[in-house]
Amino acid sequence: MALEITKTTMTATLNDKVIATGTRTPTGWHVTTWPTPLDRNAAITALSLAERIITHGEDDPCVIEWRRELAHG
Repeated sequence: MALEITKTTMTATLNDKVIATGTRTPTGWHVTTWPTPLDRNAAITALSLAERIITHGEDDPCVIEWRRELAHG
């Protein structure tokens, strides 16, 4: 996975295909694969989570834990 981060956007790619993006707004980071605004660190976790789901599946222990952490902020 490649992760590109600027002051206003984040892009996660896998095999040269965009799998998730994040955009900075006044209310936080909005990530295409997560339903609520996040802080910067949580947005990076959400982008990593998108890649992990693709490569390891929904039942992967890391997927389960990262979702739990993001949901409880």
